[in-house]
Amino acid sequence: MNAIQQLRDMRQSLWLDNITRGLLTSGTLQRYIDEFSVTGLTSNPTIFDKAIRNADFYDAAIRQKTAAGKSGEALFFELALEDLIQAADLFRPVHDATGGIDGWVSLEVSPLLADDTAGSIKAAVELHGRARRPNLFIKIPGTPAGIPAIEETIFAGVPVNVTLLFSREQYLAVAEAYMRGIKRRIAAGLDPRVDSVASIFVSRWDVAVQDKVPGSLRNRLGIAVAKRAYQAYRELLASSEWRTLANAGARSQRLLWASTGTKDPDAPDTLYIEALAAPDTINTIPEKTLHAFAEHGKVAGKLPVDGGDAEAVLAEFARTGVDEAALAAELQREGVDAFAKSWSELLLLIRAKSSQLVGPTSK
Repeated sequence: MNAIQQLRDMRQSLWLDNITRGLLTSGTLQRYIDEFSVTGLTSNPTIFDKAIRNADFYDAAIRQKTAAGKSGEALFFELALEDLIQAADLFRPVHDATGGIDGWVSLEVSPLLADDTAGSIKAAVELHGRARRPNLFIKIPGTPAGIPAIEETIFAGVPVNVTLLFSREQYLAVAEAYMRGIKRRIAAGLDPRVDSVASIFVSRWDVAVQDKVPGSLRNRLGIAVAKRAYQAYRELLASSEWRTLANAGARSQRLLWASTGTKDPDAPDTLYIEALAAPDTINTIPEKTLHAFAEHGKVAGKLPVDGGDAEAVLAEFARTGVDEAALAAELQREGVDAFAKSWSELLLLIRAKSSQLVGPTSK
């Protein structure tokens, strides 16, 4: 039995952390669905910046939309929705076959809204409405301003992929917001089933401390944090509070492992896939990591529901001076800033391409 099949058998989904128009038009994404059992995908501003920057697949669409008077964010979201609608349609058979558990694609609201609750809610509702696809998640960061936005967006019936989570505490705040939204729907006589996932970023922990801890702790922090979050996830699903919502028809907010490409060239290229095998979770991975795992990945066991050695490992990091809570907040803010930077670069790129393809008078 190959490693991908082992993950499927334990109810872990593999999603692709990438989208380009070339992946869609070449048939590569369909091949990943057929051959590697990829059952969803995620996107972000950095991914779209690379996709538009490094190929000419978007040139014709940019030329046409610019000539029609589109520019900036409006032009970008038209491009992104075209890609994600096509991807959603490719995953629709998976979505239907799994009763909506799998087969999802994700589109992020503008990163400039990370501290804007009302703006995030408005953008999420609008983008989901424009897509007209049931298997499209709208990504909202789990920032302090994002927490109330997540509750309101769930209450509005819009599926949400909560992004940029770095700790158990950040995850639990998001899970509680999700449940508040569901409770409000039940109280209002609305359908309690509004799907959501909560994305824990893993490898960025290890990058942040790689030069600050002894070699024996290298590439162990992200996995320990993930184990602690997984323990909280399982405890929440076993709680009477959640069982009450589930009995009313709600579906659990699944935990998703993000940032799982290995950044350390001396570490195994499938490190975070093998370490984070766990039932009822998702691992969204870059293409390079997907190919590596399909070729030589191994699944040795499952994440322990009780957190395993997480607390002992985190205590070792604390003794070296790593303040986990402070670092989680710092990583989340750095993530917001990085996506905002990519967003600005993306809009500048689109403006330059518009000018190049249509002429210097374009906006």
